[in-house]
Amino acid sequence: MFFFFILILIFLFLIGIPVAISIGITPVFIMWLFSDQLQINYSIIAHRLVGGVDSFVLLSIPFFLLVGKLMNTGGITDRIFNFARGLVGHLKGGLGHVNVVASLIFSGITGTAASDVAGLGAVEIKAMEESGYDTEFAAAITGASATVGPIIPPSLPMIIYGVLATVSVGRLLIGGLLPGLLLGLLLIIMVAYYANKYDYPREAKASWSQRIKLFLEGFPALLTPVILIGGIFWGAFTPTEAAAVAVLYSLVFGLITKELNIRIIWEKLQEAMLDSAVIGIIIAAAAVYGWFLVRLSIPDNLVQLVTGVTDSKIVVLLLLNLFFLIIGSFLETIAALTIFVPIVVPVLTTFQIDPLHFGVVLVFNLMIGLLTPPFGINLFILSRITGKRVEELIVPVAKFLGVLIFVLLIITFIPEIVTWLPTTLM
Repeated sequence: MFFFFILILIFLFLIGIPVAISIGITPVFIMWLFSDQLQINYSIIAHRLVGGVDSFVLLSIPFFLLVGKLMNTGGITDRIFNFARGLVGHLKGGLGHVNVVASLIFSGITGTAASDVAGLGAVEIKAMEESGYDTEFAAAITGASATVGPIIPPSLPMIIYGVLATVSVGRLLIGGLLPGLLLGLLLIIMVAYYANKYDYPREAKASWSQRIKLFLEGFPALLTPVILIGGIFWGAFTPTEAAAVAVLYSLVFGLITKELNIRIIWEKLQEAMLDSAVIGIIIAAAAVYGWFLVRLSIPDNLVQLVTGVTDSKIVVLLLLNLFFLIIGSFLETIAALTIFVPIVVPVLTTFQIDPLHFGVVLVFNLMIGLLTPPFGINLFILSRITGKRVEELIVPVAKFLGVLIFVLLIITFIPEIVTWLPTTLM
């Protein structure tokens, strides 16, 4: 039965059926195919669909999506980029460093890697090309630095994982902060290496008065991640409330600076509603899918299979990382989370793997998949921005994948990097 379960899902994906419909149809078809054996009332599907999205935490998703779209409008990205340029542009290979620093700041606003690449990435790549950097390097560092988007809070994938794995979303978001900063540091070291190797240029050093001016110009935008992270840190509000506060702040800021008007707000609201509806349908379908997995005892069977192979937590973590590195190359992040988290959670429990730790590891793992062929979405976005074919970007991007995988291994084997901050502060 498990064979048919996986085969049908893969078949639906291959023929182009949307993810949510594929996930929802699979258990229904299996219920019909094995109706005599299973004897399940079809009305349970409606209950599971509604129950899957009946969560206060999930309300944060449309809010965070709207914040990202509002803050990605007008001159917000330019303000962030210019501030980062004044801060580190004078270093060797300055715009490469600017790329990383700007992504760290921007990740505290959008919560998605694709938004970082599509919004801030276009500004970064254009500036780097105009300053003499080769397009491939500009695209590679942009894609690599955007990986930090869903690691530093806010993070839509971590919210979804938290709901599916019954883990505190607030702790997950805070847990991603140190891994995100570690990734940023190692990417800066990588940029410094290539800057010296290829003699990349440096910018004129900004004076302190210029830096203060750029800081003040970008301060309203820079304050957004402070509100989000600080509010959750100090317990002022829940992640959902933080998202709502950030929306209000973004609206007020955009209207005061005249970078938003009623027409733009309405457009961004529609975009956020459509994106939220898609994610909501996937999560609802995944609730049926996850319940059916448990009904067929598939997670228990997986636990027995894994325990029959090894009793080592380290080996299990390595196997899970390898599995999700492959999955992330073929499957979209939200789909991968909704399909596999319900299966994996019992394995975590059996091997006493902290689900908080593994949640950050898993999201980081799937973010690497956004840069790997054949279906890495960020590769296609970079291709569109640069005008280069995807094949031309694979090798330059692969040079930075080593850094990403290195960080993945570090946070896998040193869980305190993830767990120390939320344990200390929360």
